[in-house]
Amino acid sequence: MQKITSRDIFFMKRALTLAMKGQGFVHPNPLVGAVLVKNNKIIGEGAHERFGGPHAEVNAIRRAAQSPAGATLYITLEPCAHTGKTPPCTDLILKSGIKRVVAGANDPNPLVSGKGLRILSKKGVKVTAGIMRKEAEALNKDFNHWIRAKTPYVVAKTAQSLDGKIATKSGQSQWITGPEARRYGQRLRAACDAILVGVNTILRDDPLLSVRQGKGAPQPLKIVLDSRLKTPPRARIFSKESPGNVILAVTRKAPRNKGRLFRGKAEILVVKEKGGKVDFTALLKSLGKRGVVSVLIEGGGEVIGEAFSSKVVNEVYFFIAPKIIGGRTAIPSVGGAGVSSLKDAAAIWNLEVRPVGKDLLAHGVLY
Repeated sequence: MQKITSRDIFFMKRALTLAMKGQGFVHPNPLVGAVLVKNNKIIGEGAHERFGGPHAEVNAIRRAAQSPAGATLYITLEPCAHTGKTPPCTDLILKSGIKRVVAGANDPNPLVSGKGLRILSKKGVKVTAGIMRKEAEALNKDFNHWIRAKTPYVVAKTAQSLDGKIATKSGQSQWITGPEARRYGQRLRAACDAILVGVNTILRDDPLLSVRQGKGAPQPLKIVLDSRLKTPPRARIFSKESPGNVILAVTRKAPRNKGRLFRGKAEILVVKEKGGKVDFTALLKSLGKRGVVSVLIEGGGEVIGEAFSSKVVNEVYFFIAPKIIGGRTAIPSVGGAGVSSLKDAAAIWNLEVRPVGKDLLAHGVLY
């Protein structure tokens, strides 16, 4: 193994930045960035920019300002050694004459992890692995989870008052938090494969659930938990203002004759029932098989509560406005039955709290 230098850290940081170019466009593939360096100068850069397109190292090599022979390739994820939608990247690296490869993280798939680096090493390429590993793995925490668990990575997001309410006793909820928090929420949507809400959110707020970040912004799949198929066929999620596919997750108790009202609008996905509701675990397994890597739960409170009760939440973003709504009948951000014992409460780790405009953002992960 090669000694890690400050230059290695510098160039890997650049590769990590480049990887973000593919956010929202490459799923179910991982985000990957690559930097090609020769004589301590960057001669080529690349990212995996879209699903089915060239991988990051391929783009970096193709865009090189001079011959890559003798150069060092910095890559956030080890090069692939198998044929998928594109040929193995290890073949191109060897053909290009690159003398050293510096990788951030290994492939999370245990069947292939380290294979690409081993092939390169056996062919005489100097290999250094694990540079900024934590940062490289965090870049694809959703992809890594999907590979290992076969289910999507689940993020719960809510906008609430200081006393934990997401709507007043009359149901008014727009807007509890300010414009900065809402813009942040748009970025979270763009980073996920799917947005999930309960049917009560559709009935109460009639949201678009779209990404509004300019023309060409990726549109996530929209999923509505609707066990009895109460979603109105004229809801705004089916309008031209809200492009993208819609899944209505129902149980067998949903009226079959209503399904025809959604032809050409949505897919009706029948999921097994648990406690009279759509079984969260069964739904996530089905989504995982479809290649859905990450799901953003946006509410309402009962859906988020059910997600916590089902122990499927991996990460939380709670936007907290400096307001007190009060009232026994005001809607809480986390509903459901809740836990009976504090030892069963969901524990948030690596909690960070910071201002976003006039609001606060509490962000953390669950183990």
